[in-house]
Amino acid sequence: MNLPEWLKPGLFGIAIGAAAIAILGFTWGGWVSQTTAKEMASDQARTEVVAALLPVCIERSKMDPRLTEVLAVLKDTRSYERSNKLMESGWATMPGTTEPNRYVANACMEQLAAEF
Repeated sequence: MNLPEWLKPGLFGIAIGAAAIAILGFTWGGWVSQTTAKEMASDQARTEVVAALLPVCIERSKMDPRLTEVLAVLKDTRSYERSNKLMESGWATMPGTTEPNRYVANACMEQLAAEF
């Protein structure tokens, strides 16, 4: 295909402009790929769900008659095993579910550590 000589600079300008817009958009413009957007949405949703369920875990712990016993066990447990121990206590198992939520257990553990 033979293009007129006067058209070539315009086509080069369009190509360079498109590349510049894409580079500026992804670096400074806040554009993200579909995969990154899904990851960000998933992280935000998890954060919001944990924030909504955290008071349930805290309230269950305060209503448990074994509170002091479980807290003593948690204090004697290594830090990387504490969430598992808290999940065994049943505090991170939300009403209507059969399995504890690890993210809620982690957040609950942090909250309990700050309170007690």
